[in-house]
Amino acid sequence: MDSLLYTVAILACPVGMGAMMWMMMRGQGKNTGSGQPEQVRQLRAEIDQLKAERESRSTEGTF
Repeated sequence: MDSLLYTVAILACPVGMGAMMWMMMRGQGKNTGSGQPEQVRQLRAEIDQLKAERESRSTEGTF
């Protein structure tokens, strides 16, 4: 009986880790929705705007 308890205790960690990895891998497919290209477009537009602001500030200071 004791050896069965030790065996279950020793196998609990790798089995639990494998189950967590499996669940995490399953969840990654759900994160690649159609909203990502829109978000990338918005972020690129914001970067362009910030670059333009930085350039206008640097040209204002060179008088």
